[in-house]
Amino acid sequence: MLKKSAALLAALAMVAGLTACNTVQGAGKDVEKAGEGIQNAAEKAKQ
Repeated sequence: MLKKSAALLAALAMVAGLTACNTVQGAGKDVEKAGEGIQNAAEKAKQ
């Protein structure tokens, strides 16, 4: 019973991971843009 539950959880996690690929990619782009903004602000502060 425990092995069946573990296999079911693993399968659900894989499906959730596959469907979230686009979401994670979009979040990565947002984080990248935020990092660029911080970097630009830091460069301006140096001057």
